[in-house]
Amino acid sequence: MTRANGAGGASGGGGVPEAEEQEPEGGPRRGPAGAAPDGGWGWVVLAATIVVLALTLAFPSCVGIFYTDLQNEFNASNSETSWVPSIMTSVLHAGGPICSVLVERLGCRATVMLGGVLSGLGMAASSFTQSIEQLYITAGVITGLGFCFSFQPAVTILGHYFVRRRAFANALSSTGTALGLCTLPILGNYLHGELGWRGSFLVLGAVLLNCCVCGAVMRPLGAPGARRSRPPPPPEEDEEEEEGGGRKRRAWGRAAAAALSKHMAFDQLLHNPRYCAYAAGITWMMLGFVVPLIYLVPYATAHGMEQGRAALLLSILGLVNIVVRPPFGVVFGMPWFKGRHIYVFSWALLVNGLSNGICCVGPSFPVLLVYVVVYGLSMSVVGSLMFTVLMDVVEMSRFPSALGLLAIMESVTLLIGPPLAGVLIDWTGQYFYVFFASSAVVASSAVFLMVAFYWLDARDRKSSGQSPPSTPPASARPSVDLAPRCGYSSVPTEGDRDKASSNGAQNVSGV
Repeated sequence: MTRANGAGGASGGGGVPEAEEQEPEGGPRRGPAGAAPDGGWGWVVLAATIVVLALTLAFPSCVGIFYTDLQNEFNASNSETSWVPSIMTSVLHAGGPICSVLVERLGCRATVMLGGVLSGLGMAASSFTQSIEQLYITAGVITGLGFCFSFQPAVTILGHYFVRRRAFANALSSTGTALGLCTLPILGNYLHGELGWRGSFLVLGAVLLNCCVCGAVMRPLGAPGARRSRPPPPPEEDEEEEEGGGRKRRAWGRAAAAALSKHMAFDQLLHNPRYCAYAAGITWMMLGFVVPLIYLVPYATAHGMEQGRAALLLSILGLVNIVVRPPFGVVFGMPWFKGRHIYVFSWALLVNGLSNGICCVGPSFPVLLVYVVVYGLSMSVVGSLMFTVLMDVVEMSRFPSALGLLAIMESVTLLIGPPLAGVLIDWTGQYFYVFFASSAVVASSAVFLMVAFYWLDARDRKSSGQSPPSTPPASARPSVDLAPRCGYSSVPTEGDRDKASSNGAQNVSGV
């Protein structure tokens, strides 16, 4: 499937404006038409993305360090306390459409910085809360929305800076989550011992403001002075007077439908079976994927393990990810893996799900150490390929809206997963049932993805052998500006052209 980057500053006809060969002195290097450099300033953007992912995606899992304190402070049950990281993670994903609109209006750089301000203020306000319900708003909604505004534009802009090295860049950026899992538990445990949970939340709020610094270096890669797309103008007054407001309502309805289609990839969900299968599998996976990370520390401390050793398990998990994700990124960027990313992803997801059963052997440190190593290895592959697979199944110009819709779907299961696990603990009084349930959910999603994509590949091979292509390759079609403020133009990769020529009959949803 061909992928095309969103065309920066496309005018009404959807064409890509001509760009100068070089920007003014001090600007990032680029090729004709604002082509992605696959290097240069992109490495700075990659480093900033790593830090953003460390401060956003890894943060909800580290709330488990303060789990017992929150229960005691607010006299809350397991299910009530688990809503805090659950809402935080859910809003992080559910804010995708809002984030997409902000990226269009403000650009990736300003949106990331806005997210840093929101998340910092949310955690600082959490240190002054007097009830668990107030914590749902401050730590859950406000901080989670800030994480969303920082995380999604960072991933989007990275996909435009790197084309030929995109698999490697995604794998390397995913080490940010591992870096957060490695450092935030140690920092959180130290702050917990020195300042308590309230002081820790206040300091962590200041730490999250570093997302603003990271956003400041994410310079757009478009043609200087390129025109930006604007929303459709409102109906004129004479039309309202002429037809009593009927035409105005129809015009606003069409504008709303266009905006919904632009920021939520419903066309991909309806007409791209690969995206549909991937979205369904990932949505089901998220019901149990993050639950073990939230309950690992409470599970260990409930069986007598010291808080410091329990937090060390999360740090070891992050360290494993840091060590293995970069070489995995190099390996998965090799030509042999083109078209096979989804199968590697599915097998790693299957191992990840089954590894949760190791926790049920016992709560001792050696057993849990083996668990975090196996879980970390499989998690590294899953994290390295999650965005790469999504970029494989949709055109790059549709990636922001496809990610936004997928995030909305994920947010539902991310919201209910930890509270359901908390209810299970309250009913049974045992933590290991949670790991059993998570194992079944994640493993079943892996099997579904394997079977679904194998069937789709077999169908496409059969179709390409029986009928000629009915539509021209997507690389021959003009690109459409769907993320104008990111300022990028269409750069088909060599692999894209190979796939277009070898599998022209493949159904690619156009814009």
